Amino acid sequence: MKHKILIAGMFVASFFTSCSDDYLDAPAKSTLDESVIFSNPGLAEGAIDGIKIPFAETNSYRGRYLPFYGMNTDTEWYNSSQTVSDASDLCTYDAQTGNSQMNTTNNAWAMMYSGIERANIAIRGLRNYGNPTPGSELGYLLGEALTLRAIYYADLVKAWGDVPARFEPLNNQTLYVAKSSRDVIYKQIIADLGEAATLVPWPGGSAATSSVERINKAFVKGFRARLALAASGYQQYPDGIRRSTDPELSVANMYALALAESRSVITSGSAHLEPSFETFWKKYNQEYLVAGGESLWEIPFSDGRGRMLFTFAVKHTTNDQFHANGANRGGTAGPLPTVFYDYDQEDTRRDVTCVPYKYGTAVNNVAKQELGALNTWYFGKYRYEWMTRFVTSTNDDGVNKIYMRYAEVLLIAAEAANELEGPASAAPYLKEIRRRAFPAASQAAKVENYVNSLTSKGAMFNALVNENKYEFTGEMERKQALIRWNLLKTKLDEAKVKMKSLSDRTGDYADVPSTLYYKYKSDNVTLDIYGLNRGEIANPGADYSQFTWTWTGSTADTKINTLYKPGVDPNNRQFWPIWKVFIEGSNGMLTNDYGYE
Repeated sequence: MKHKILIAGMFVASFFTSCSDDYLDAPAKSTLDESVIFSNPGLAEGAIDGIKIPFAETNSYRGRYLPFYGMNTDTEWYNSSQTVSDASDLCTYDAQTGNSQMNTTNNAWAMMYSGIERANIAIRGLRNYGNPTPGSELGYLLGEALTLRAIYYADLVKAWGDVPARFEPLNNQTLYVAKSSRDVIYKQIIADLGEAATLVPWPGGSAATSSVERINKAFVKGFRARLALAASGYQQYPDGIRRSTDPELSVANMYALALAESRSVITSGSAHLEPSFETFWKKYNQEYLVAGGESLWEIPFSDGRGRMLFTFAVKHTTNDQFHANGANRGGTAGPLPTVFYDYDQEDTRRDVTCVPYKYGTAVNNVAKQELGALNTWYFGKYRYEWMTRFVTSTNDDGVNKIYMRYAEVLLIAAEAANELEGPASAAPYLKEIRRRAFPAASQAAKVENYVNSLTSKGAMFNALVNENKYEFTGEMERKQALIRWNLLKTKLDEAKVKMKSLSDRTGDYADVPSTLYYKYKSDNVTLDIYGLNRGEIANPGADYSQFTWTWTGSTADTKINTLYKPGVDPNNRQFWPIWKVFIEGSNGMLTNDYGYE
């Protein structure tokens, strides 16, 4: 599939060039091309695959949007947040319009609009020439095009707030346009996804939907539910932080839509949780692409594109027995050091999500695990050591980005049900998430009794805020969730207090050991660690070495205080500014809001 998309995209590249770059000179040629391409399922499929190409361009999702959007929250941070740089500014809520990581004409902003233009051309062509009906090949391709366009717009709005709305191919009159209200965009893409859901089959319902790299009905409905919550949630508008005042995007309307769509996915039986959390993430790293499981849709990267492990994996200091991706791969970001200790010790998600070691310098091409520092953890969901393919590209790893998985559908259903019907209606969905997280012997207490104790709407909501943390740390979904819950600064400030308590070993972290004990297992690569769990303070024996597990002094204070830039209010910096190059190239139509310079 990945190879096919690459070739198909190359095949239609000239078509998109003629339609998007030369439209002022050759509208008749564009129309003729559309009549041929979008009446033929094979040619049209190539055009739809071409919509995906901008995801993987150099400074697009691959190397800019995915590595930086989503940092810093109460669960995830850029591991160099304390270092003054344009990269850290993107994460610490102080990005400037001239940011060197972003202020280029081929940046994510431009690539997203490139994808949107490709989608607009395809949607127009399919509607005009394809007779795209439910159950037909061209109908499926229209549903896929509508969904891909919605993905680009959802991510634009998530990162920048109000942006230009372009739902038709460019022409003389629309070359330069001002920003539109994000409410207009949300309403359009939510409606588009409603149409797409009538056109695309459930996972495994057709050859196209047999892979998580293609759009399917479970994803479309789940994504629509996600957008309904985002559209009705709190967010920064030019006049302040508030919910939308558009009655169509009210909490009552949008939560009802989210509940209906998420329940539709759940009752369809077309997707399910992997029985083991660890097994799910192993299969992801092994690039298991069969639809109908937990992953609903993934941004498809070819083997030589994409930087998910390159950026987020457990750190590897050099090439070693697990990869040849280059030196210092992975480890750019990780969980906050408190997150490991916030999990219940029996929660099987903890050790998958939070990793305290890296792989050191290889000797004879073999690297060993090495303990790092209390303030630097890694995301264990991304591991070269779990791959079956050996990465040899020195610049990319080719592992897909999971855009949405079934666990989120369950938690959306729980949140919407709690809001509209009360905690008893939310309970079954939360129980399903926690039942996978805890061993059978603990489920009476940690699943049944725990969830049954959540008898008020407020208690259930707070439990869901926490459950999202335990389930999704490392997937960079937290930032938008905190924003829509109006908890961004509250939770960031809470995280800073908690990290200070961990550093001082006070309050909730008074029983976290200050010394770890370790030895190597029989493979002489894997660490056997004692002392990570609360209260593990007894020396386990002479065959263990000691490791100081502290984080104190001015360096600790500096890193804690740069979760967001000192002097900045993250509630007033929820978005990135539109980059200078796009402001200057807008013919005076684009400006930044929110006091951004």
